[in-house]
Amino acid sequence: MKGFENRVALLTGVGSGIGRATAQRLAAEGASLVLVDWSEEGLAGTDALLPADCQRLLQRLDVSDEAAVQALVEKALARFGQIDVLCNNAGIAGTSHPPITEQSRADWEKILGVNLLGPMFFTQYVGRHMCERGSGAIVNTASVAGIRSGAGGNAYSASKAAVINLTQTSACDLGAFNVRVNAVCPGLVETGMTQPIFDLARSKGKEDKLGSRAELRRYGRPEEVAAAIAFLASDDASFITGQALAVDGGNTASLNMPGMKL
Repeated sequence: MKGFENRVALLTGVGSGIGRATAQRLAAEGASLVLVDWSEEGLAGTDALLPADCQRLLQRLDVSDEAAVQALVEKALARFGQIDVLCNNAGIAGTSHPPITEQSRADWEKILGVNLLGPMFFTQYVGRHMCERGSGAIVNTASVAGIRSGAGGNAYSASKAAVINLTQTSACDLGAFNVRVNAVCPGLVETGMTQPIFDLARSKGKEDKLGSRAELRRYGRPEEVAAAIAFLASDDASFITGQALAVDGGNTASLNMPGMKL
């Protein structure tokens, strides 16, 4: 399948996990790529996995830096002439999760800067171009943590809830220009961000417990979330906008509290 042939996709947070899998998926379907990550090593690792004939532009970037975002969008348009798909995947969870009474403003500002302002900046600058062209698809990576508590710390969960709302309000703003905006809400997936959770479970011989609270009784793979992102960005989803799709093995489908599963 070459569903993205002759299209250009800009993806953030491609250095590992879901972002890397999405880059591979869209490249396999014929897209030219603009790849963004904070990590040079992560960018290089993803670059090495892509087909040789995939046209791409790599950029190390802090997505919370508005001037850098604007400059990159201009650079991408100068290189490719168009941006058809935007995938806002970059995100951080923070290194610790103390109770709300002990959290710092600095931690909140850092997490909100990457997780919320980053998608907002890219939606602004890429969205203007898409509106001028009269078409485009934006897919934000939120989280089940933005739907219900228990899947992340306060700042992370608040940022992902805000991403879901940003998705909905942006869809309302851009719909008249034939620009669609949707989000995926992954459950537990092994990525660079969640790796400490997986490492800890494996060190204690409890890997089988990971994902056990999902209805499918397992954790997800980055490729499964990438498939959902590719669908929402494709013409197959041409009448879908303003939606937040949970890709979580059914975790948010029930009152799934500790001790309730046999």
